[in-house]
Amino acid sequence: MAKRPISADSHITEPPNCYIDYIDPKYRDTAPRVVKHERLGDIYVIDGLDTPIPLSLVAAAGKDPSELSTSGGVFDELHRGGWDSSVRGADQDRDGVAAEIIYPSVGMMLCNHQDFVYKRACFDAYNRWLQEFCDGLPNRLFGMPQIAMASPEEGIEELRKAKEMGFKGVMLVGVPQQEDYHHPIYDPFYEAAVDLDLPLSFHILTSRQDALKDYRGPKINAFLSIIRGNQDIIGTFIFGGVFERHPKLKLVCVEADAGWAPHYMYRLDHAYKRHRYWMKCDELERLPSEYFKENVYMTFQDDWSAFQLREHMNINRLMWANDFPHSDATWPWSQEMLAKHTAGMTEHECDRILHDNVSELYGLQVA
Repeated sequence: MAKRPISADSHITEPPNCYIDYIDPKYRDTAPRVVKHERLGDIYVIDGLDTPIPLSLVAAAGKDPSELSTSGGVFDELHRGGWDSSVRGADQDRDGVAAEIIYPSVGMMLCNHQDFVYKRACFDAYNRWLQEFCDGLPNRLFGMPQIAMASPEEGIEELRKAKEMGFKGVMLVGVPQQEDYHHPIYDPFYEAAVDLDLPLSFHILTSRQDALKDYRGPKINAFLSIIRGNQDIIGTFIFGGVFERHPKLKLVCVEADAGWAPHYMYRLDHAYKRHRYWMKCDELERLPSEYFKENVYMTFQDDWSAFQLREHMNINRLMWANDFPHSDATWPWSQEMLAKHTAGMTEHECDRILHDNVSELYGLQVA
């Protein structure tokens, strides 16, 4: 390929000391921590969340599907690049990527914690650890710090702190503590995000309703509902007039695939044109699909339909990712997969989706 791909969504594996050593001392005794479970192996336990997080799937990249399991994970046997940036470059080279945008693992579940004061303390600890991790491989690791969104005022404070720490964007929780994200109380927060040039990311599994707990039929059916939380967030921003009031705001829909977007845009427009008078929403200057095409960026891994339907979306808003080291990762086979999925695409199209869009979005200087 003309340019080495940049993964728009990769992850870390929070090491046992991530929260304990970096958190405000008054929370040290209740900080998220790794314990050994008789059946599940090494797990993360979080006070206030009833479901532990097995580490076996957090770093299962490269495993055969038949080997994927929620039990038996041992931290010391996981991909070392998940927490040690001194060896992460070798993982990138093996997969043929030039750089990665970094998201959390345990932190995704922390987004669903009900105690926003505790959540803020955990996020602050993670962000300090993340800064050190990314500094260990400059211009190849770009972290997305977590923001708790207890209030618009605290959110602005967190934005400014993220900018001071050198981060290129931020990751928000799926559900804020106060009003929902379309409410005008967040307008100063969005103005600050635009002024600071910090795109806002929403990752799957960070809204309480898409935490794989409620499903019909076999458990695997729950996997198909994961993207719904992100779709709901996008609709909230569009129908709530957020993009109309803040046309330069950038929202990143992370790991929810993209092939569904053409139908979703049609559905947005159909709902607005046909049903907005009795199913109330703000009057918009443009069709909902136009805001989607302009303000929403989407990351995806092996979603072949996203490549095939690129002409029905804004090609400048599509961003490929490898999801390393998670169980959904295309690592270490990304190059073979991309060669197949991009067959027939022009060099310009490949450059946009695999490199240029994410580079321009975050203003990256990639080594």
